[in-house]
Amino acid sequence: MAKKVVIVESPSKSKTISQYLGNDYIVKSSVGHIRDLATSGKGGLGIDIDNGFKPDYRVLPNKTKVVNELNKAIKDANEIYLATDPDREGEAISWHLFDTLKIDDKLVKRVEFNEITKSAVQNAFLNPRSINDDLVSSQETRRMLDRIIGFKLSMLLKSKIKSQSAGRVQSAALKLIVNREKEVEAFIPEEYYEIYAVFKGIEAMLYEFAGEKAKINSDLSAQSILDSLDEFFTVLENSTKETSSNPKPALITSSLQQLASSNYGFTSTKTMSIAQKLYEGIELGDETIGLITYMRSDSTRLSESFVNETRDYIKKNYGVSYLGYYRKPKNSDTSQDAHEAIRPTSINRTPESIKKYLNPQEFKIYQLIYIKALASLMSQSKNNLTTLLVKNNQAVFKVTSSKQTFDGYLKVSAKIEGNGKKEYDLSSFQVNDLLKADEVYKLQLFTQPPARFTEAKLIKEMEDLGIGRPSTYASTVSTLIKRKYVEVKEKKFIPTEQGSLTIEKLDEFFEEFVSADYSKQMEEILDDIAKGEALQLEVLKDFYSYFMPLVENAKANMEKLAPEETGELCPKCNSPMVFKISKYGKFEACSNYPTCKYIKTEKKDRPEVFNTDVNCPECNKGTLVVRTAKKGKNKGNEFLACSRFPKCKYISPLKIVKVECPDCENVVVKDLEGNVFCIDGDKCNHKH
Repeated sequence: MAKKVVIVESPSKSKTISQYLGNDYIVKSSVGHIRDLATSGKGGLGIDIDNGFKPDYRVLPNKTKVVNELNKAIKDANEIYLATDPDREGEAISWHLFDTLKIDDKLVKRVEFNEITKSAVQNAFLNPRSINDDLVSSQETRRMLDRIIGFKLSMLLKSKIKSQSAGRVQSAALKLIVNREKEVEAFIPEEYYEIYAVFKGIEAMLYEFAGEKAKINSDLSAQSILDSLDEFFTVLENSTKETSSNPKPALITSSLQQLASSNYGFTSTKTMSIAQKLYEGIELGDETIGLITYMRSDSTRLSESFVNETRDYIKKNYGVSYLGYYRKPKNSDTSQDAHEAIRPTSINRTPESIKKYLNPQEFKIYQLIYIKALASLMSQSKNNLTTLLVKNNQAVFKVTSSKQTFDGYLKVSAKIEGNGKKEYDLSSFQVNDLLKADEVYKLQLFTQPPARFTEAKLIKEMEDLGIGRPSTYASTVSTLIKRKYVEVKEKKFIPTEQGSLTIEKLDEFFEEFVSADYSKQMEEILDDIAKGEALQLEVLKDFYSYFMPLVENAKANMEKLAPEETGELCPKCNSPMVFKISKYGKFEACSNYPTCKYIKTEKKDRPEVFNTDVNCPECNKGTLVVRTAKKGKNKGNEFLACSRFPKCKYISPLKIVKVECPDCENVVVKDLEGNVFCIDGDKCNHKH
């Protein structure tokens, strides 16, 4: 019987898809990428620069077994479907599978779906296509550029200033954090004042003075204004106008991460992990369904079928007045618009209806995605905005109040976003009324420094500046923390000394390559390759010919950071001891390396072991001591071992019974049969 084999990246995704396709299909998983650029060869790049930038791909060590299993699965297949994710990374994984498994061109079919539902998957299999070489070329170019930049800069910085890594996206993001910290440190607070008049418990703030917008920079000026006021105020204006607020578009990767961070304190990595599970499929009773569309998207558009389904849902559940006029949202200039916004696969699958199938975190993320998609197609909210102006001589005080007249989209989105509008009853104030203030006071304030980046704000800034793509945000943030380039305090990013030094040196020698503009330009070039409007080889040649002279210049002229001395001398050669850093952390070593290879090791106080004074039966040189197992199934259990370990590796499960022998006051030993003997068998033959 002929076989139809489907290969996806994720085991959970394969489980969901297999339910939709039936017994005619065998669904296998590659568990992500199966190969990557080699780290051998010239410069460890895995790229033959002199031979047209030819990449040298190797199967990942932990994927050999997977590749063998996939080869067996496709051996007798007459149709092979590559159903990886619907983006450039997914396209590249499909191509690597095709190339590594040596699949016949006539057998391979690429299928793509933006949601894992039965109808979407079955429709994709009815409309397969070939692998898109331009998308693969774009991803391959990105990988090679980032490998060259990453390897060359990382090796350089490690040798010069002991930094662990650098990269096009990573370093541009770090520069944002470092530059913001410089602004914070350089900030000088400025004093200013606000003046308030209170009427019937409502605070009106000084808005204008002497015909100009109020700006009070000293206590003297504030007091002068207070002194100029009479006892009574006159109502100058009490006007109301209708305002409206439009719903925001459905979520994309960055806005999902920001909303999950601000609402629930989720990291971007955690948010994407939860979203991945919702995309790949959740068991709802007797079936597994993908609940959301693909979660790596920078497009806010929605499919026509979803728009129509949701409009019907809104009319049925909220009424025609809540139905918004749908206009295709305008995406940002940096958007690839490869597929839809992140949305539920069915608007009829409400969060509450499936809550029992989700854990609390999954429910929160699904609810965000569902509500934002639904609200984006609902009508405006409407408010009456009332403005009250009260005059006293040259001073005009102002208070505004917003009263909602129609909730519109806020009927569903208020629960995750709130309203935030202040509402006062200003109806009792009439023009020309004379008022006496309950209180008039001045408030001393100081300007605040620019806020440090939270993870959500950093991702928003990266998106606005075109640094990276949706798939890179979470990993970039994770790398900055892992490399100890930044610390997170009160959910704010603060650059470490090493992080600041890294940017200082990169700015000095590679200013263009760590700028947001360069990252954005490179993303645009990669987009051109994906559209078939630029050639991979030309892009790589132009980049390399400009980049490498900068690397050579930095090698020659970047000052090598002198190691910090510990204040002690090497016990072997009397040279100063210095602090060094490895991937395992900070340690102390001789500055005379490699002539002297002394490394200071911390002497750990090992607990005293009980020595039985019984000769080891294996080597007859050591004695048996009592030790405690530190790992494994016997962790915490005592056992006998030779005191000469590791030279002698004798061990015994005998247990020491710490009681004195009544004949010789020595310690007794119990064997596996339960017999207890005095350990001093040569001098005492007592048996207990």
